[in-house]
Amino acid sequence: MEIKNIRNVYFAGAGGIGMAALERYFLSLGKAVAGYDRTPSALTRELEKEGVAIVYDDIPESIPEAFRSPSDTLMVYTPAIPADNRILGFFRERGFEPAKRSAVLGAITRDSKGLCFAGTHGKTTTSSMAAHILHSGDTGCNAFLGGILAGYNSNLILSATSPFCVIEADEYDRSFHTLNPYVAVINATDPDHLDIYGTEEAYLESFAHFTELIRPGGYLLLHTGMKLVPRPGKDVKTYTFSRTEGDFHAANIRYGEGRITFDFVHPGGIITDIDLGVPVDINIDNAIAALGAVWLTGTLTPELARRAMASYPGVERRFQFHLRPEKSGDRAIIDDYAHHPDELRNSIASVRKLFPGRKLTVAFQPHLYSRTRDFAPQFAEALSAADSVILVDLYPAREEPIPGISSKTIFDLVKNEDKEMISKENFVDTLKKRNFDILLTAGAGDLNQYTAALARAIGKE
Repeated sequence: MEIKNIRNVYFAGAGGIGMAALERYFLSLGKAVAGYDRTPSALTRELEKEGVAIVYDDIPESIPEAFRSPSDTLMVYTPAIPADNRILGFFRERGFEPAKRSAVLGAITRDSKGLCFAGTHGKTTTSSMAAHILHSGDTGCNAFLGGILAGYNSNLILSATSPFCVIEADEYDRSFHTLNPYVAVINATDPDHLDIYGTEEAYLESFAHFTELIRPGGYLLLHTGMKLVPRPGKDVKTYTFSRTEGDFHAANIRYGEGRITFDFVHPGGIITDIDLGVPVDINIDNAIAALGAVWLTGTLTPELARRAMASYPGVERRFQFHLRPEKSGDRAIIDDYAHHPDELRNSIASVRKLFPGRKLTVAFQPHLYSRTRDFAPQFAEALSAADSVILVDLYPAREEPIPGISSKTIFDLVKNEDKEMISKENFVDTLKKRNFDILLTAGAGDLNQYTAALARAIGKE
């Protein structure tokens, strides 16, 4: 179906962050937008205010009459929606051809030059950095992001004239195979989503296939040190945090007074004095990927690189400060989306570097039964680097329980003597009584809502 012929768009899984960008995009085109999600959230409430009609009961009768004809309505669903969902079943029975979010993104971006950011972790930050750089320049971009870009208060950036589109390319359910990148960036290929792929080999093969989809004249930008072997015939560039490796890398890294500054080395020379807007170690790596991708488009100037990176506002839930030491008697609360062992390890190391010698408490909410089952020892090892560990009830998301798997699966393997299991409902009261020093909350579930509530409570003391 041609997008120009669509009058209505219905979303099953309307509360997903990636789906929200599409909903806002179709609203901007003047389309009628409605949808279903299992539970209300802060995001669904925002979408409802913006004009999306969302229901929370899996009842076909709740579908508006205007959305029931396949001749003028597009039905979009997320793979997280179970196959027996009655609303999804209604559309299939009526002759619709429900489309995955990724297929719709592929259709929207087919006629643009897509900068597609893929990888086990880092894709939300790197894609949002690239979008912010392009948006800060004369060229602009359209961007569909996997997180809310602070300062923009949205995960969607629009331009009526830009030839470039920035896309977070999700490997879950092989969704990124619908894209046709101009620049494909792969940040990491540490095994994940083994409930879908089964083996590390199958996971890597999926990324290798993604490299096949790069359009003629395009580029593949790979982080150094990965096991991935891209398909032959691609123009491959590399990047890294390292001061010596990669076509794109950092040099002359300086730390001081809460800032991180470095020089950006690219195939054509050096851009000096890049000041990170969000001064976290891992963001050096992320910035090199974003700057490298934009450099490959031919639009990056030294002035734009410096101005855009210094003003980068960060993404909500990506190393987001809810309480800063200067406003709280030297205590800090940081929330991070880290939900893979490597992400969690990097997040903890970043906090250690920012606050050397301080007592670090980490509260972690495991995300998915399958991921907890597959990586419990690695999660426990990462958490053991904290001084104090709190495990919160597992967030199941799309999954049914797996017998014998829970937050306690990780908790029992954590080596720290100072460890505790609590429910998220008791999180605020428990942490207020603890009188913590530096608190990092981590996970891809809903613990961030309680983190924000804790910060508000402490801020009023």
